[in-house]
Amino acid sequence: MQLDWLEKWTFYSPHKVAVADWDTQKKYTYQMLNRLAKQAAALLINEYHVLPQDRVALIAENSVEHFILMSAAQKIGFILAPLNYRLSVSELQEILHEVEPKLLIIEQKFFSVAFQSFSYAITTLENFQEQVNSYSGALPERYLLQPSEENMSLPLFLLYTTGSTGKPKGVIYTHKMAFWNSINTALRLDLTSQDSTFNVMPLFHTGGWNVFCMPFLHHGASFWIARKFLPQATLTCLAQEKCTLFMGVPTMLQMMAQAPNFEEVDLSSVRYFLAGGEPCPIPLIDTWAKKGIPIRQGYGMTEAGPSVTSLHQDDAIRKKGSIGTINFYFEMKIVPENSSSPFEEGEEEGELWLKGPAVTPGYWRNEVATKEAFENGWLKTGDIVKKDKEGYLYIIDRKKNMFISGGENIYPAEIERCLYGHPDIQEVVVVGIPDSKWGEVGMALVVKKKGSDLSETQILEYCVGKIAKFKIPKIIRLVEELPKNDAGKLDRKKIKQQYLASYSV
Repeated sequence: MQLDWLEKWTFYSPHKVAVADWDTQKKYTYQMLNRLAKQAAALLINEYHVLPQDRVALIAENSVEHFILMSAAQKIGFILAPLNYRLSVSELQEILHEVEPKLLIIEQKFFSVAFQSFSYAITTLENFQEQVNSYSGALPERYLLQPSEENMSLPLFLLYTTGSTGKPKGVIYTHKMAFWNSINTALRLDLTSQDSTFNVMPLFHTGGWNVFCMPFLHHGASFWIARKFLPQATLTCLAQEKCTLFMGVPTMLQMMAQAPNFEEVDLSSVRYFLAGGEPCPIPLIDTWAKKGIPIRQGYGMTEAGPSVTSLHQDDAIRKKGSIGTINFYFEMKIVPENSSSPFEEGEEEGELWLKGPAVTPGYWRNEVATKEAFENGWLKTGDIVKKDKEGYLYIIDRKKNMFISGGENIYPAEIERCLYGHPDIQEVVVVGIPDSKWGEVGMALVVKKKGSDLSETQILEYCVGKIAKFKIPKIIRLVEELPKNDAGKLDRKKIKQQYLASYSV
């Protein structure tokens, strides 16, 4: 099984653009990228003494060096740990202590002397870039990773989860996972070498790496990258470069729909947008449908690909709110609460469990979390789903987001979907808060659209008849904005910290 993707595409399509940098406008062909990856691999071995399964940590905004290092890791077998530069120095220090890298590569503007307290070698991204570009040392052939089932099971990445609900965990992401996720993605999303995209997802998350970029490199396609997400620039690139696909979280798609060039930009080359990270509000699906862009939804998680399910764009309207059906090389079962047995045929509801070659073997140096996540070889996702009679899946909510009010299980996402139907609501999040009578009740934080005079009473009245009475939030708060985490998702942990302390019910 081929491990070195760039080497293969250098043979097939040496002069085809693999990656292009929107900020510098520099383009890298497969041949160029492969040459730089070989030079990086030789530099890491000869000068930094990086050996197979050593860790190389990277703290930087999106850059071509990410993909040079990824390819070098495919060639010689070290583990790449791209870390979230938005974390505090102390948070990064904690992760680095766990990772124990042989080398830390850090963008100059994120450098702190505090990082020098560790025993690893350290260099700036800028210096490493210069070293790679000029390096002429030989790459020792004895270090090249040979194709084998055993080597396929070795870690390629350590991808740390966002930690929005607790301490970040390092997901072991293997060469095998990268391969099978790419196959799953291509089969369900109809990817070919002729596709192109613009990646603005951060490369410290699986969404940046494994939704499109890694499958594109595996299939010989082309993509642009940008250091940061800018709505207007994103629309410009998609139109100017005639991109065929785009992936973003719903917050990004909402910001793009509000950009000043939204109405006039020509996106006729785009086949569809892929929305992920969290459920896409139906009004947002409708907005893009009017623009001629179908929204293709899916479900994924760092621990499983992340490409787990897909909803074809032709079903975007008919199956609004669905995450589609399970991808090709996965087994799934829906497990009702407090049971390990699946439901009978028909409509089902329960926790989604997964098994397949794109599932992680576990968490880095965290046996407790690994043991909690698996049961008899099945990954317990922690997501509550419903399957309809046609086999389409719907996310009810994260199991950990559920709260209990008067003995009833309440999933905030159900209430949020209801409230998103109101034409004057821009964003909403619902959390459970303590209540002396009911145990917990719902509090909805609502961002109304500009110019709206929507009141808290009107929001409560809107819920009547649309959801069960016990699900209607007891408290409505109108706010200017909602906290987001680094992946652009609602940060429920921060929301509780900010609002629960000031509320007693």
